[in-house]
Amino acid sequence: MAKSFSEIEQNHPCFGRHGASTGRIHLPVCPGCNISCRFCERSLNDWENRPGVASKVLSPESAAEIVGKALEISPDIKVCGIAGPGDTLAGNGAFETFRLVEQKFPQLIKCMSTNGLLLSERADEVIRAGVDTLTVTVNAVSPEIEARLNDYIIYHGKKIWGIEGAEILIKNQIEGIKKIAAAGITVKVNTVLVPEINGGHIEQIARTVAEAGADIYNIIPLIPNAKLRDFAPPTCVEIENARKAAGQYIDLFLHCNHCRADAAGVPGKSEISHLLYSRSFRVQETFSHG
Repeated sequence: MAKSFSEIEQNHPCFGRHGASTGRIHLPVCPGCNISCRFCERSLNDWENRPGVASKVLSPESAAEIVGKALEISPDIKVCGIAGPGDTLAGNGAFETFRLVEQKFPQLIKCMSTNGLLLSERADEVIRAGVDTLTVTVNAVSPEIEARLNDYIIYHGKKIWGIEGAEILIKNQIEGIKKIAAAGITVKVNTVLVPEINGGHIEQIARTVAEAGADIYNIIPLIPNAKLRDFAPPTCVEIENARKAAGQYIDLFLHCNHCRADAAGVPGKSEISHLLYSRSFRVQETFSHG
C-alpha cells in the first residue's frame, strides 16, 4: 500500500510545501526516452545542474548498493527517486531497481517521474512496484500547443510526429494519472513554463490534471536549451502569474531546484552525489532515444 499523503508531505522534499528538510537520492537507471521534447538535451556529464543529466547510467544492482552508501553518509535521506536521465517507463530498469530497494530499504519513499506516454498501459506495473509518489510532466493539454514543445513520440516502435503524436501523449498522460490517483498514489504534475508557447495555457493544464486526480502542481521555468535555446525563460512576474492561474485548481509546489537525474542529499542544503557515483560501479553507456 502506498504511503499516506501526510507522510509524504512530511518526508518528501519535492512534495512538501515549505522547502526541504529531508533528503532524496535519484538513481540514474533509465537511459532511453520515447518522446522528443524540444527543450530537452539529455547528457552524461559531471558539471550541468539540470534534469536529464547524470554522470553515468547504473545497473539496478549498482543502484541498490549506492542507496546503502548514501544512507550511511546522509541519514536524512527519506526518498529513493528515479527520474531518468531518460524516461522511467521506456524500459524496465526502474521497476527492477525498486524491487531491490524495497527488499533492502523498505522504509524509503519510492518516487518515480515520467513523461506519461506509457503511463496508462503501465499503470498496473507502477502500482505493483509499490511506488508511493509519481510525478508526470504535462506541458500542455492542447495537442496544438504540445506539438510546439515536442517534435515526436516513439510509440509501440513507431515514430509519430506533430499533433498526432501530441494527441496520443496527452490522452495517455491523463488516463494514466486517473489510474494512479485512483490507486491512492500521490501524484505531482510538472509543467515546463515556456511563456511564448504555453504561458497562456497553464490554467487549463492545472484544471485538467486536478480533475484527473493530481494532488500537487509544480511550474518549472524553462532552461533555454536544445531547440528552444533561443527562447526566453519566464520572468518572475510570468512565473507568479502562472502560479496564480494554476493555484485556483490545485495545490502548488514552489521549491523546485532543477535536480539532476543523479542528485543526492537535502536539496539546497547538502549535495553528496559526488561521493556516490565513483567509477567502481558498473556503468551502462547505452544512451539512446527510443
